[in-house]
Amino acid sequence: MKYIEEFNDPERARRLLDEIHATATRPWALMEVCGGQTHSIIRHGIDQLLPEQVELIHGPGCPVCVTPLEVIDKALEIADRPGVIFCSFGDMLRVPGTDRDLFRVKGEGGDVRVVYSPLDALDLARRNPDREVVFFAIGFETTAPANAMAVHQARRLGIGNFSLLVSHVRVPPAIEAIMTAPSCRVQGFLAAGHVCSVMGTAEYPELAERHRVPVVVTGFEPLDILEGIRRAVHQLERGEHRVENAYPRAVRDQGNPAALRMLEEVFEVTDRNWRGIGRIPASGWRLGDAFRAYDAEHRFDVGGIRTEEPAVCRAGEVLQGLIKPTECEAFGKACTPRTPLGATMVSSEGACAAYHLYRRMNAPAPQGSRIPQEEMNPVG
Repeated sequence: MKYIEEFNDPERARRLLDEIHATATRPWALMEVCGGQTHSIIRHGIDQLLPEQVELIHGPGCPVCVTPLEVIDKALEIADRPGVIFCSFGDMLRVPGTDRDLFRVKGEGGDVRVVYSPLDALDLARRNPDREVVFFAIGFETTAPANAMAVHQARRLGIGNFSLLVSHVRVPPAIEAIMTAPSCRVQGFLAAGHVCSVMGTAEYPELAERHRVPVVVTGFEPLDILEGIRRAVHQLERGEHRVENAYPRAVRDQGNPAALRMLEEVFEVTDRNWRGIGRIPASGWRLGDAFRAYDAEHRFDVGGIRTEEPAVCRAGEVLQGLIKPTECEAFGKACTPRTPLGATMVSSEGACAAYHLYRRMNAPAPQGSRIPQEEMNPVG
């Protein structure tokens, strides 16, 4: 039961909360970068248990949510073509494009399949040499190594009917974009532990120093998040701005050397559009020259597709931490899990989906004012 009971201990949670309450003397705004952390925070009511001085701002760390509309439309165009098997993880199938989603394409006769690994898609290509097999390669640094490995294997095995539609994004440039935005209120970051398990922590000290913000690498269990908040608040109260690793059971400073080598061989850094946010320099990856033949965007000539985000969906403001989901006029009304207007309501890591799932349907009351101390149980 190690790493299950150990990080779901109500008594330890109360001690951490007591220390955060005793330490915080001024208003502080922390951003959790990862959508998985957002869901854990909302599910366990962590944000409601913090002192009123500590605010959690939800960041853009949902890979499905930040995949831009134009890339979804490119996926729909490719998936609708005869002779194509279009493969994706399941959480992408209901993300709305301009006028439909991948489920609609499947229902209209397109061969759209849910797979559990890019290597599953590669195996489909091997077994269907007369079909073009495309894998929808999205995500942050966490999923990129497996996608890089799939392309590497395709070239090694001589499988020419396999390609990736790539929309990979990188966290540090997103943090840079957030901190340089005129509307930024963020004073510290809870960095995504799974991203750092791949990439390590080398990119964060310079960001922390330049913007004078603490960056605490944090896991996803309630105690992980509370420990990350505790460390960040301690730094802020002392006027410090360092990188701390509060997730050492999974993260090493040097990251995963084998994964890093694979990323360097297959991908190259590029500018990327983020859904609802816009273009962030050097914030993504694309296939490098040696693997460009496996790039579905070029293979199917869909690079010219351009779209505009619908004005009614305020997902971009949610992803930037400018508003909470409940501050969007469409939340829970025109936009629900059954009728989503944007990816933040569809994705299992989306902030809007978390608020709807855990019944946060109204604008939040002031922090620290809703749950009596004796009722606190962030892990129950």
